[in-house]
Formats: sequence, C-alpha cells, structure tokens
Amino acid sequence: MSMKKVVTIGGGTGSYVVLRGLKEFPLDITAVVSMFDSGSSSGILRDEFGVLPPGDVRRCLLALSDGKRAEILRELFNYRFNGGTGLSGHSFGNLFLVALSSIYGSDIEAIRKASELLDLKGKVLPVSVDKSDLHAILENGEEITGETNIDIPKHDGSVRIQEVFLSPPASLFEEAKRAIQEANLIVIGPGDPYTSVIPNLLVGGMSEALRESKGKKIMVTNLMSKWGETHGFAASDMARELLAYSGLEKFDYAICNTEPMDTALVTAYENEKKYPILCDEKLDTYATKVIRGDFFSEADIARHDSGKIARVISGL
Repeated sequence: MSMKKVVTIGGGTGSYVVLRGLKEFPLDITAVVSMFDSGSSSGILRDEFGVLPPGDVRRCLLALSDGKRAEILRELFNYRFNGGTGLSGHSFGNLFLVALSSIYGSDIEAIRKASELLDLKGKVLPVSVDKSDLHAILENGEEITGETNIDIPKHDGSVRIQEVFLSPPASLFEEAKRAIQEANLIVIGPGDPYTSVIPNLLVGGMSEALRESKGKKIMVTNLMSKWGETHGFAASDMARELLAYSGLEKFDYAICNTEPMDTALVTAYENEKKYPILCDEKLDTYATKVIRGDFFSEADIARHDSGKIARVISGL
C-alpha cells in the first residue's frame, strides 16, 4: 500500500515541532514553508543576495533530517556566529543554503541539494518563489510593513491586527500546489497566525488548492498568545482567522491542548505578555471534530510535544 500523504503548512518553530514527530511514522511528508521572513539573518541575506529567506526552510529541513549524521548536522546548521565582521548573527545553515543557491543557480535547487545531504525523510517546498513583503493593517488604520515589524512590534502591541496582505502579490509554487491537491491530510499550524501561518494562505492559488484537495484539513492551535499578534485570543479566534484567509468553511479536525501548564512557567511567560490560549467551546463551531487532550511537552518552555501531536495526526 502507498503511504499516507501529509502536507504541513506553516513556518518557524511550529512546523519544526510537528515535522520532527511526523517523520517517526510511515508517512509521505511534504512541508510547505512560508517565504516572507524579513528579519534577522534571513532578512539580511534576502536583501543582500536576492535569495528567498532561508530561515524557515532550514528549520524544516533539520526537522526531517534522518540517519546517523542527523544530530551532528542539526547542531552544525543551527550554529549561529556570534562574532566576525559580517558573520555575527548568521546561522551556518542559512549561509549554506545561500551558497548552494549561488552554486546551482536557484533557490529550489539549493533546497533539493540540501535535502540530499541531510538525508531527508520527506520533502520541503517553498510556498512561493516570488519575492514579496507581508503588510498588516491595524484596527486604528496604521499600516505595518515587513514580517519582522509585525512579529516584533515597534508600534502599540495592544492594537489588534485587522488585515494582512502580500505586496507585491505572490503565486503558489506549482510543486507545492500538487502536493496539497494530492494530500490525504493537510496540517495548518501551529505558529504565529499572522506572521508564520497566514502568509502561506495569502499566496495566489492557495485557497483554490485547499478547496480542491480531498484531504482532511487539520488545524493545530497554539499554546500561548503573543503580544501584538494574538493577545486576548482563544483557540476559536485563531481558527476563525485561519479559515477566513484559507477560503475553507470549516476544518475537519482541530487539535487543542487542555493540559494545564506549570504555574512558574506561566508566570515567566506573563513577563513577556504571553498567556495560555484557552481551548474554548466555540472552537467546535469551526471544526467538525475537536481533539482535546494533553499535547504539551514537559519542558521549561511552552511547546507542543512532537510525539503526541504526530501520533494523533498519523492516526486520522
């Protein structure tokens, strides 16, 4: 029998956590990754070399890396230089992808070559190969330009985001489109909705591909809110926003953590104006089935447990 085809849509730490769990199961995995990061090492390399921002691609590649060398390569690719003229702040993995892009003449070929080296158990694809910037319109009418300025607000973070869009418009990468159309399961999230997940949904052709796909659509809700982006959100608020941009009427499944967090951990996050997201009853109106349970990792940071999430997804 052919393996179940699973596509994840997102970026950042959220996709990394889910993919690390999924690769332990007999699945045909494709990670579709946001390409609109504008901050830190990725933003600098994008501006200086004209490449797609490599940060989220690097994380997904490392999440799916397999074999005896995987752990060494993960440490190497995640290594961030903290000195040196021009090198400080850059990760080795980002520079490696830029070098491959220059050698082989394209960002796509760079990802393919890196996938060979890392012995990937799956495939990583950019959501788009078009250069574009993320914009946000706040409820007070203010416009914020650039993913990093939305992610790390210099404006008043208490003002809610009313709308996000890409400028100039970007189109769905054809190979990513085929993967979505052929998928049995499509996992959207977790991750910062407006800067990691929704940017994928903004590319031209994405909503059509999602509606055309017969695969089950699964949303994984976030554990914590984020100042300037999802402060005051419950799980249903995240579901509502993702559905609005995806063009879908309802998710087939929503996975939501109900395991209480350690009080000391919650207090530490409160200092950053981040709070646990409530798995509220209204979430049931946005998904055919809500899967509630313990999906929390017993770590000193608020993060999903890769194995627990993947076990549920692989069984759907």
